[in-house]
Amino acid sequence: MINYLIVSLGAALGGGLRYWASNVTYRFLPSTFPYGTLAVNIIGSFILGIIIFVFDQKELISPGMKLFLTIGFCGGFTTFSTFSLETINLLKDSQFIPGLLNILLNLFLCLAGMALAYFISKVWS
Repeated sequence: MINYLIVSLGAALGGGLRYWASNVTYRFLPSTFPYGTLAVNIIGSFILGIIIFVFDQKELISPGMKLFLTIGFCGGFTTFSTFSLETINLLKDSQFIPGLLNILLNLFLCLAGMALAYFISKVWS
């Protein structure tokens, strides 16, 4: 039961930060493209990579903290379900180039965030 509470608290914090970060993004970039979702997916992928490749592999965090940060916080912060909805909305509105761009940017930049975290973990080894 305690693990559910740990995950829930992390998800609440991650979700709140996601809402804030997405809104901040739209202060600088137009809302005609889902930049906010892209930004949190990239940041979330990087954070998850650091947690797994640095803190977890070096056993610097407890199992409870790992649950809190990975499933809870990162799960609440990243927005792949929102990405899917926004992509479908772009495609159904015949905005094929922005839809494809959204798919490619999310895919490659999130993978790049994870790879960067992995390489940083190797430098810290």
